Amino acid sequence: MTPQPDADLSEATEPLAGESIAVVGAGFGGLSTASYLADAGADVTVFERNEHPGGYAGRIERDGFRIDTGPSWYLMPEVFDRFFEHFGRSTDDYYDLVELDPLYEVIWKDGDRASMPADREGQKALFESYESGAGDVLDDYLADAAEAYELGMDRFVYPSRSRLRDMVDADVLRSGRALPKLSEMDDYVGDYFDSEKLRQIAEYKLVFLGGSPYNTPAIYTLMSHVDMNLGVYHPTGGIASVVDAMADLARDLGVTIRTNEPVTAIEPSVPAATPTFTVETERRAMGESTAAARSARFDRVVANAPPPHVERDLLPSGTVDRESYWESRTYAPSAYLSYIGVEGDVDLDHHTLVFPTDWRPHFDDIFDEPAWPDDPAYYVHVPSKTDPEAAPDGHEAVFLLVPLAAGLEDDPETRERFRDLVFDDLAEHAGVDFRDRIVFEETACVSDFRQRFNAPRGTALALSHTLEQTGPLRPAHRAPGVDGLYYVGAYTNPGIGMPMCLLSGEHAAEAVVEDATGGGVLPSVVPTSTLR
Repeated sequence: MTPQPDADLSEATEPLAGESIAVVGAGFGGLSTASYLADAGADVTVFERNEHPGGYAGRIERDGFRIDTGPSWYLMPEVFDRFFEHFGRSTDDYYDLVELDPLYEVIWKDGDRASMPADREGQKALFESYESGAGDVLDDYLADAAEAYELGMDRFVYPSRSRLRDMVDADVLRSGRALPKLSEMDDYVGDYFDSEKLRQIAEYKLVFLGGSPYNTPAIYTLMSHVDMNLGVYHPTGGIASVVDAMADLARDLGVTIRTNEPVTAIEPSVPAATPTFTVETERRAMGESTAAARSARFDRVVANAPPPHVERDLLPSGTVDRESYWESRTYAPSAYLSYIGVEGDVDLDHHTLVFPTDWRPHFDDIFDEPAWPDDPAYYVHVPSKTDPEAAPDGHEAVFLLVPLAAGLEDDPETRERFRDLVFDDLAEHAGVDFRDRIVFEETACVSDFRQRFNAPRGTALALSHTLEQTGPLRPAHRAPGVDGLYYVGAYTNPGIGMPMCLLSGEHAAEAVVEDATGGGVLPSVVPTSTLR
């Protein structure tokens, strides 16, 4: 059970009283950090370049449609519960959740289809239908996935272990039985299931982490526990409603959120016994064509922007030189995205995955030989199947995502050809063709992620969760060589995904408090576990 924190702040629980802190970017990591910092007594200002908070978790609101432009799966609900409970709130205070059943449907291009039930017996029956004995093996596999989840969360994720020295801990040293899970995911899953289709069901979640079954360690079997044991949910109003909840909470805690105000420079004071920063921004009011330059001083800065962008474009030239480091990183995929308003019905589930029977060539096109895939695996989200707020009566909202290699050239002609390929594929293999009923359509691709979010190579996520980029091997929360500058979000530990970014915000705030006071004053709240 998660301990219930005391929502009342006193002087003793405000270790950052008197500190002014800027947060660059109002994504999940930035909003999380801002709330923890404000709760610790800091005067916090969040700068967001877009009209709404959320970062990648944006929204389209048009003609009665409301479509999330980024994350669309609400997983690990206990992490969201834990976040709001820390501040004496509940998710129920802000939004309603619908548990999905089936969790999702898989459509294979050989004509086969399978819906994943929410209950264990239904899941076992589905697995048994593909491979004799696989139903009972699923029990073992999910027990293993649950152990990986407990080990990962209790010993590596909830506690802040963003530095290698943090790994020298009795809990970590007792986790030696997790070592076999450092092998390649596909090999590990293959020890349980022979069926390629069952292996795909077990492995598709790795795309959420920006990886593939062939470059991600098997510790991420925990993702099977996340959806098949913990469930898949949808917040009414979409992920945008979760963003709104976090922004409302932050404001209730005293945070100032300034939207339409991108940060253009972060200038550390040099020399200074106590570092301070000048943060320069451009403020564009609604309806104005020109931006007004502004600047303000802060004691510390937390950047929810990509660290390569911060070091290359925002800090003074030469402050940090890690170009070779960033060039050597494995970036998570980019994506081709289409946001569509459709008149009439779309005969697909809330979540639908469309797979070739052999998906390895698509992963090769992402990670090994970057190219536009000829036979893509892709995902279609129809939130209006569950959520009446997503589309007007008689219409459906559709979100279509195809993972792509980061760095691809995506000129308009190439994007249009690929759109036609995917829509043809959807019509042929899923039996769904709504092209003559489209009310509106917007797209995003590699260049859009590069331009809108300063994402290296146009990644739609961040750094992939390869073995060399997992845990403390991801970039640290403390920016190297710049005292008082911190990083938060998907590039840092614990990694990609809304729940991980919530926790990243907590860890970044802990680093700030530790540096401000000389010792941790915001202890991580770690649930009790049978694996201690």
